[in-house]
Formats: sequence, structure tokens, C-alpha cells
Amino acid sequence: MEPWLIIVLVVVALVLVALVARAASGRKKDQHRTQAAEHRSEAQSAALEAEQKAAEADELAARARREAAVAEQQRVESQQLASRAADLHTQADDIDPDVDTRNTDARNTDANTDHR
Repeated sequence: MEPWLIIVLVVVALVLVALVARAASGRKKDQHRTQAAEHRSEAQSAALEAEQKAAEADELAARARREAAVAEQQRVESQQLASRAADLHTQADDIDPDVDTRNTDARNTDANTDHR
């Protein structure tokens, strides 16, 4: 076999090996690109779900704050009504001719009685 033919065959073989290696590298890069795109898509879905969960949590917290404010308002109103009721009992005792307001024992006993 001629030496120049051997050299040509070796060069052709090297070129083929380089082409095959480049094609394999290209396929691997494409696989990595596809995998990266899938990861990005999953990340975007997870981020969207996280935002939705955070919005739901914020809504629940806001609702809880509103309900706490309503409960506090009702507690204040209850205290005001209880105070008003006590004042009315005191006024009633003050104007009732049958109640001796000077006797604190009788007044305290009367205040603890159910006035229905």
C-alpha cells in the first residue's frame, strides 16, 4: 500500500471521528437544553403555585385580622352595655323608695340578684 494512501485514510478516519464526536456533543447539548427547559418550566409552575399559596395565606391573615377587629368591637360593645346596665341598676336603686342606698350591704346584695 502506498504511504500517501495510508496518510489519506488516516486523515479521513480522523475527520470522521471528529464529525461523530461533534454530532455526539451536539446531541448531548440538545439533551441538556431540553432538560434545562423542562426545569425552567417546572420552576415557573412551582413559583406560580408559591405565589398563589402566599396570596391565600395573605387573604386568610386579612380575614383573621378583620374577624379579630369585629370580635374586639363586640367585646367593647358588650362592656359598654354591661356598664350601662350597671348604671341603670344604680339609678333604679337611687330612685326606688324601697331600696336603702345608704346601706351598702343591702345594695351589694341587691346588685348580685337577678333583676329579670
